Amino acid sequence: MSGNRSVSNGLYRSHEIGRIQKSWRGQFAVALIYPNTYSIGISNLGFQTVYRLLNEMDDVICERFFLPEGDDPVRSLESGRPLRDFDILAFSISFEGDFIHVLSIFRAAGIPFYSIQRNPPHPLIIAGGVACFLNPEPIAPLIDLFLLGEAEELLPEFVAIARDHALSRQDTLLRLAHEVDGAYVPRYYHLSYGKNGTIQSMEARFGIPGQVRRRYVSHVDDFPTESQILTPDTTFADRYLIETGRGCVHGCRFCTAGYIYRPPRFRSIEVLENGLRQASKLTDRVGLVGAAISDLPDLGRLCQTAYEIGIDLSFSSLRADCITTELIQFMVKSGVKTATLAPDAGSERMRKVINKGITEYHVLQATESLVYNGIPNLKLYFMIGLPTETPDDVDAIIDMVLKTKAVFLKASRIRRKIGEISISINPFIPKAFTPFQWVGMQDVQTLKEKAGRIVKGLKSISNVRVTVANIRDAVVQAMIARGDRRVSDILVLAEKHRWNWARTFKEAEISHKFFAFRQRKLTETLPWDFICHGVSSAFLKQEYQKALKARQSLPCPIVDCVRCGVCSL
Repeated sequence: MSGNRSVSNGLYRSHEIGRIQKSWRGQFAVALIYPNTYSIGISNLGFQTVYRLLNEMDDVICERFFLPEGDDPVRSLESGRPLRDFDILAFSISFEGDFIHVLSIFRAAGIPFYSIQRNPPHPLIIAGGVACFLNPEPIAPLIDLFLLGEAEELLPEFVAIARDHALSRQDTLLRLAHEVDGAYVPRYYHLSYGKNGTIQSMEARFGIPGQVRRRYVSHVDDFPTESQILTPDTTFADRYLIETGRGCVHGCRFCTAGYIYRPPRFRSIEVLENGLRQASKLTDRVGLVGAAISDLPDLGRLCQTAYEIGIDLSFSSLRADCITTELIQFMVKSGVKTATLAPDAGSERMRKVINKGITEYHVLQATESLVYNGIPNLKLYFMIGLPTETPDDVDAIIDMVLKTKAVFLKASRIRRKIGEISISINPFIPKAFTPFQWVGMQDVQTLKEKAGRIVKGLKSISNVRVTVANIRDAVVQAMIARGDRRVSDILVLAEKHRWNWARTFKEAEISHKFFAFRQRKLTETLPWDFICHGVSSAFLKQEYQKALKARQSLPCPIVDCVRCGVCSL
């Protein structure tokens, strides 16, 4: 064991409850890497779940790595070992922005960037997480194997083959590609491009299926997903997290959760109540995690159970049309001071375009109820640059904030306490496997003008604070989200230039604009088309056409599913 442990690793380790320490003797060793800082990575429930699942296997040892801070070496949190000591390097990637940090970790650990440059004794490098099963192609040339789908289904089958030391690397990858649904080995797929730069074909080799089926857990009650580790060094500060379910019934057309996890699945109230009881042994603070917590059946009963046990609950997301007085009262009892709502668009027309399913009335009614019943602060999320957006739609964001402020102020005066309204303005970034996957992101100048219009319109309004997400960073995310394998060369070039994107974009052989801003034809082969998520392209096209006409769709019928034909599951 190496004695060279970083100061930050030692500090983080000393604060943790629930860390798993196993003997290395004869074990199959997996380095689980979250390519971002410790405080961000350890807040990710999926990352913690994979850590627990791997260590529950008798002959597997899994230790955690994060993006090193400053000049810290890349060493595991548990034992201080370097990456070269592990059989598998497994990246858990939830967000496209973390693709760039994969290269930073490679550089810090002395690992060649491209898969074809690596051979034993380099460890096998795999990646998973939602960013990968949306679109792995921007880093496909850098990764030996992707596991596409939910870890509970994939990990046992992967480990059973990967830990067979009698197999060569080539044989291991071939067996995985042939035998494990969701295993994607990029080197076994050949791409060709047309004269216009679009993908002409993607051909699978060695008898491997042309499509990769992402894995899906049918019965989430079989796999409770809860915090393994508690620590103050995180966004949630010693809060125990419980996942209430996966997916979302509403099908907002910009959001992946309503499509890649379809049909949505909620955990039973009995499983969630048991999670609260487990949490109470460690803390009195629990966070419920899910796409729309307010849609959870029996949420009121769960809140009552938490109150009886003595637990303060927080919620990752609430819809304005589902907030009840009972829920607000429980939030107040739990010490919640700020409620977050996401109208996403200011005008009724735009909310129909994105299939949001809420109205201005819902937002104003929720605001009044929240403030009147004791939640003093409000945060509102909006997007700019959505498909078909007009100047009137942008102005409607200002109008909605002003109307919200009027209701907010009236309710605050009754309470004799005036809080603050925070407005978050975010550029729309098209994502794979949504009805907007064919839409190009708007250019930087247009987005800046729209953001500036909103900031100016709200500048003089007291108790209203407006923040605008970094638009140039959003362009990089859009390039990655909509990119193909050629984006990997742009990322490698950017790493060489220490992430100077202006210089990188100037020198790159293919323009980032081709990926980020280009409107795509409905007939074009998309980089991620080889992944089967169970929702057809025809359905997504239908939803896109309805969006252009500002027509809404009904929520996914999760209760007594009627097998409407949208899902192939």
